[in-house]
Amino acid sequence: MPAAEARRGVAQGTPFLIGELAQRTGRSVHAIRWYESQGLVPGVVRDAGGRRLYGEPHIGWLDLMDRLRRTGMSIAEMREYTALALRGRATLAERRALLATHRERVNQTIAEWKRALSLVDRKIDFYDAWIESGQRPPLIPTGAPEPARPPRQPDTPAPSRRARRS
Repeated sequence: MPAAEARRGVAQGTPFLIGELAQRTGRSVHAIRWYESQGLVPGVVRDAGGRRLYGEPHIGWLDLMDRLRRTGMSIAEMREYTALALRGRATLAERRALLATHRERVNQTIAEWKRALSLVDRKIDFYDAWIESGQRPPLIPTGAPEPARPPRQPDTPAPSRRARRS
């Protein structure tokens, strides 16, 4: 969000203070100030009393910054993206390239997490089989192909032994 766009957003709509921005974005005042201190919230203006004023564009911008951070983008890269955005249309291709590179890293992380989750699922299935039969099942080698099974429901516990006896 270029600074001019943020200022227009503050000027066009009814500006609001940091507390309202926190409420509307679900972030704490402390977190918003931290993002600002890192240079990640452009276009913040102040009123005559020195209080920060925000506009509608800041809501979307904070959401973007939060999601970039949660998906592993470094603060340095986020600063670079913000600086590019402040330079306007001339940096569209650079911003796109930066985000495309980040997306590839996110996709790699998702693939790693899926492999990890698959192992956790297999271990849960191992314990379910053990609980069900009362006998320890054979171990499945780590490199073995995964058996086909329906997706696991997150809060479906294994049936208790008492329930199975009836």
